[in-house]
Amino acid sequence: MSRRPRITTILVTMVVGMVAVILVCCIGLFLDRYRRAIVQNARTSSAQAVTQVSNTVASYLEDMDQAMDSVTQTLGQSAARRDSMLEAFLNFRPDVVAVTSYDGAGNLLDCWAQGRDPKEKIAVNLSFDYDQARRTADSFMTAPHVETIFDRYYPWVVTMTARLDEGGEAAWVSLDLSFSSLSSYINNVGIGTRGYCFLLDAGGNIIYHPQQQLIYSGLKSEDTAALAALDDGVYDNGTVITCVNSVEDSGWRVVGVSYVDELVDRNMAEMMQLSALLGALVLGGAVLTSWLLSRLLGRPLRGLAAAMESFEKDADHFTYRPVGGTREVQELSASFSHMVGRIQQLMVTVRQEEVNLRKTELKALQAQINPHFLYNTLDSIAWMCEQGQNADAVRMVHALARLFRISISKGHELIPIAREIEHAESYLQIQKYRYKNRFTYHFEVDPGCLDYLCNKITLQPIIENAINHGLDLMVEEGHITVQVCPDGQDILFRVRDDGVGMTPEQVAAILNKGPSDRTGIGIKNVNDRLKIYFGKQYGLRIDSVPDEGTCVEIRMPKVRQEDGYETK
Repeated sequence: MSRRPRITTILVTMVVGMVAVILVCCIGLFLDRYRRAIVQNARTSSAQAVTQVSNTVASYLEDMDQAMDSVTQTLGQSAARRDSMLEAFLNFRPDVVAVTSYDGAGNLLDCWAQGRDPKEKIAVNLSFDYDQARRTADSFMTAPHVETIFDRYYPWVVTMTARLDEGGEAAWVSLDLSFSSLSSYINNVGIGTRGYCFLLDAGGNIIYHPQQQLIYSGLKSEDTAALAALDDGVYDNGTVITCVNSVEDSGWRVVGVSYVDELVDRNMAEMMQLSALLGALVLGGAVLTSWLLSRLLGRPLRGLAAAMESFEKDADHFTYRPVGGTREVQELSASFSHMVGRIQQLMVTVRQEEVNLRKTELKALQAQINPHFLYNTLDSIAWMCEQGQNADAVRMVHALARLFRISISKGHELIPIAREIEHAESYLQIQKYRYKNRFTYHFEVDPGCLDYLCNKITLQPIIENAINHGLDLMVEEGHITVQVCPDGQDILFRVRDDGVGMTPEQVAAILNKGPSDRTGIGIKNVNDRLKIYFGKQYGLRIDSVPDEGTCVEIRMPKVRQEDGYETK
């Protein structure tokens, strides 16, 4: 039986367990609420940052519209006044890289730039999208790109193109504004350590991304199609917070990306450390309190338990001294004292009864085997007399007499193995007469085993079963082999036959046949006798294969008369 926990252990475990469960639930609930608050704050911060970027981009685009209005009005002036006004405009707006005009076929007419004049060096402005200009009724804006109309000067610009009123040579005018200030602002917008913002157009194309090089090289990607299908708002999938906001009066959209783990983990780690510290203090207090309480209640019970353990180890020589404590413990102590006295009296009675019962069982088993064997043998002798084989019947009677002389053995239960072999050989001689030499037999006995003792009439029931169930059903002549050999500290008897064999179900039936069965009684009783006399590790083992034969193995310890076993 497994060792039961002490009452002190149970008390400490229950109190500490309850406090621990309450602490875990409270801390878990608190941390969950705290995490939700952090995530909500992160969503709010991300939305505010994206809104701020959206407002800045809107202001940038509005400023471009105002600059375009000024340029278009200037182009309607005379050439001298136009050039003077555009020069002043470029001096006032250093963020404007160039102002260019185009004819109806998309050819570059004029270019005004601060300190640069490419009119005679380049005929086409690659930043001007003529096809898109033809499709646009009013104006349009390109994505950020590199300006290429200047020699050894390649600024990053956004080009806004507007249609001019008819009547002049110029049909369109383009305004190239430096995008570096806006890109620097977007780059500096951080949402956490790894968060960022980028721009999309209405078709889901990336206008600007702070990690543009990684995207171009394929090391990073954005699901722009899914983002373009989203409405403005904040989206949280548990890992990434995505905020989308459209730029006013524009097809552009600002997308903010932040990561929940970096925003939450740091704050959560600090709060978890603080919660763990407080939980450890509360749990330590609970452990100390429950331990002190258990000591006060458990000490007298431990004394009673120690007395019971001593009684369990040595009940014969145990002397009980009552323990003190509460009234309930004193009542238990008095009951235990009375029980000890009764058990010690009963132990003496039971030992004597066990000895008597053991002897009675062995005698009953032996008495059951002898009549069964006698019935079979006398049946064989009667059959011979009926057939007129009187001489053989006389020899069988003499063999039977020798058989019973050895069986009786002056009342001894254990006899030398040599006499048991003689007993088995006499039985085989008797049965060979009955079966008219339909089988042969031989013995393989280790001489060193002959002086050891064994239960009498051990081999005969096994041989009887081999003849009746193994060889009797055969047409051809059978053979029985009896082996006796040492096996470590044991002796092994083996009875083999080459008869019809048995199935596992038949083997199980042979070992469980009761006294009401006409045959097979001896094998079960031999097995029972060996286990009663020597222990459960000894007895019979039957290996049988149908149509091949059967082997019965008998195991018993090496026993001599001086070893102290009872032989009567």
